[in-house]
Parts: sequence; structure tokens; C-alpha cells
Amino acid sequence: MKTASSVIVMNGCASMQTHTAPLTTAPRATAKLVPSKIDKPYKTELGHASWYGPKFHGKKTASGEVFDQQEFTAAHRNLPMGSKVRVTNLENEKSVEVEINDRGPFVDGRIIDLSRAAARALRMLEDGITRVRVEVLALPGETTF
Repeated sequence: MKTASSVIVMNGCASMQTHTAPLTTAPRATAKLVPSKIDKPYKTELGHASWYGPKFHGKKTASGEVFDQQEFTAAHRNLPMGSKVRVTNLENEKSVEVEINDRGPFVDGRIIDLSRAAARALRMLEDGITRVRVEVLALPGETTF
């Protein structure tokens, strides 16, 4: 019977540390230190997306950034600011990658609010709302691959 196990902790791409812990400390089955490329996407949601633009253009977002409706950004209720997500329009399979920089949407049944640029790329400007899949690709501070 072994008496120790090794755990690798990665801090970005710059450094790697190895820690040794006794086997008497059982690791949690659901604990993840840093997901690898093969674990992506981390989370997938299905629901409705809407978009916002002119009324909020030039105003501060919840992240403190100034909203630019021509950037590929989005609002999500609880993903960390700076998360990168892929949004796919389930009506036409068009997809776009956006950064979460705001909170919302504040309408029941919607899971993400997209900038005008992202909505245009998904071909949903005219309808205003569409069914989407949202896949989390990277959390803040991670290198995207």
C-alpha cells in the first residue's frame, strides 16, 4: 500500500508545482484543479438568447468596462466576468465566441444577452430571440486553446 500521492497544481501556463499528500486524505470525486483541453467545454446550457445594443452602448457594464455593441461580448447571470463562451444558434447552427462582461438577462427563460455584433453573427437581429447552446470554453485567467 502506498502512503502518498502526488497532486499537480497548475498556475496558468507559467509554472507547475508538485505537492505530496498522505493517502489518508481522500480526494473529492468531484474536485477539479484546472481542467485540461480535453475537458472543454466545461459547462453547456440550452435556452433562449436575446441581444442588446443601442440603449446601452457607451455605458458601463457590470464588469466596469464600457459597453461597445460592436464587440463580441455578452451578459450572463452567474458566469465569472471574463469567461469565454461559444454561443450556437440552434435554428441555423451559426456560432460565435464571446466574452462575458455584464450581468443579465433579467427576463425569465433567457440564459444570455448578446451584443449586437454577436447577434448579427448568429443571424438573430431581426427575430431578437433564438434558441441557443452556450458552451463555456475558458474561465478568467485561463489560456484559451
